[in-house]
Amino acid sequence: MDRPVVSAPMIENDHLRHQEETSRHGLTTQQKPYKKGGWNSAIFIIFMEMAERFAYQGLASNLITYLTNVLHEPMGTAAKNVNTWTGISNIFPVLGAYIADSFLGRFKTILFAAVIFFMGMVLLTLAVSVVPLHYREALFFISLYILTVGEGGHKPCVQTFAADQFDENNPKERQAKTSFFNWWYLGIVFGGTAAMGVDNVGWGVGFGILAGANAFALALFMIGIKRFRKKSPVGSPFTTVLQVIVAAARKWRVTDTRGGHGIFYDSEYPGQISGRTRQLRFLDKAMIMDDVDCSNITRNPWRLCSLNQVEEVKLVIRLIPIWLSCLMFSAILVLVNTFYIKQGSTMIRSIGPNFEMPPAGLLTLTGLTILITVFVYDRILVPLARKFTGLPSGISTLQRIGIGLFLSILNMSVAGLVEVKRIKIAREHGLLDSPQAIVPMRIWWLLPQYIISGIADVFTIVGLQEFFYYQVPEPMRSMGAAAYLSVTGAGSFVNSAIISIVQAITSINGGEVWLGDNINRAHLHHFYWLLAGLSALNLCVFVWIAKGFVYKTFVEDDMKEETGQSYDSY
Repeated sequence: MDRPVVSAPMIENDHLRHQEETSRHGLTTQQKPYKKGGWNSAIFIIFMEMAERFAYQGLASNLITYLTNVLHEPMGTAAKNVNTWTGISNIFPVLGAYIADSFLGRFKTILFAAVIFFMGMVLLTLAVSVVPLHYREALFFISLYILTVGEGGHKPCVQTFAADQFDENNPKERQAKTSFFNWWYLGIVFGGTAAMGVDNVGWGVGFGILAGANAFALALFMIGIKRFRKKSPVGSPFTTVLQVIVAAARKWRVTDTRGGHGIFYDSEYPGQISGRTRQLRFLDKAMIMDDVDCSNITRNPWRLCSLNQVEEVKLVIRLIPIWLSCLMFSAILVLVNTFYIKQGSTMIRSIGPNFEMPPAGLLTLTGLTILITVFVYDRILVPLARKFTGLPSGISTLQRIGIGLFLSILNMSVAGLVEVKRIKIAREHGLLDSPQAIVPMRIWWLLPQYIISGIADVFTIVGLQEFFYYQVPEPMRSMGAAAYLSVTGAGSFVNSAIISIVQAITSINGGEVWLGDNINRAHLHHFYWLLAGLSALNLCVFVWIAKGFVYKTFVEDDMKEETGQSYDSY
């Protein structure tokens, strides 16, 4: 069986380091003001993330409403603008991960990013309230993209930084970490759900509340500062990947038996080395020493890499097909912030005589669905599945992701049927050419597609978080977080591309353009069914890729218990 082997995780032992520090200063262990690590510190980061998600999601869920109702952008243009902003917000973390790993470390990167994000929220609040109209749109978009810079530093680091608070050498903390990703996602969904409907209190006041929440998030992070376990930058994983690829390319003629003088084992490289894998063997040339390497006094890292470096790069490259096969899920995921909200804005939203639900209001129920599903999954489904599979996680992460991909197909199918019903009622009441009119149909008809979307999130999004955290080498975990986030970002661009292609094709020969300004004649149901078909094809590709995927294993046998996935299994 072909099983990659990587170096053991480098774990910071805060307890021993603290004993050394206290002995040097004449202090006793009992005088320690805070216990570092574990839930004692992770809880501060989770609450900080909840407040940050409140600010971000409150903006994201109401952005298309502001663009169409205040800035008067066409529906298709506004949807693509939302997708572009969401996409950049989720791709910038790749740059943030590079900065964190190479220069600042995760803690400082999070801190600087939080300050930048707060500045962007303040500018955004000013843009929608006190700035003159002829400057408003420009400042609004400038503020939006300042926020993407803050998100770029925050997103790839904060989850990994929180997970790093659990010592993998401590059995109790390692056990607590197995549930961390579920509760982490539950926390951020709770924060995001609470932010719906800022437009109900006015845009200036609503965005001001979001800015205040961001200030609260920053304050929470500062309160827990003395409790955190902090790791120094370990160097950019992107540099390691490039070095291995360049070194392998420079030695494409060299083999173990022709021009080679053995394999380079770096004794100073942290961790243990246990062997080579047979996958991606063309990269093995990077660790073969040739005549030039043997004649050099110092190693040229762009000509010769260690076995561990090569194996780590193999792990990263093997994740690319999984990454690509999840883009279609993300292309559907972004619909909850675009077309779903526009559908809701045309339906009856009154609850009682004095309250009207905001167009993004059903996202609250999606959040509630996620909260319930996380609890049921973690406390009921996992223990039940564990009895049949023997895995501590119940099912493998790829199985979990695959279930979510299937649910996304169901989601689009249901959404298409509901849209057919909405258009039928609009036609019966003569409202097809009145896109601003309220169709006599309750917004609760949209509830099934929101609920299915929430359940799918619990399976695929949390599964991706866990998958990319565990399946990248430990020094590259910021890259893993950035990879997971970039799935959502790239999926937003995929959604925009599909919209553009559909509009271009349907406009040929003067036909009625899909996804036009009039939502009642936008053929949104056909668009949903198109996405369902593409997702079905994508699921087939994902299953084929997952069947051949080999999970990363740790060197230590007891670390296999942490992932529960040390064999070739979908």
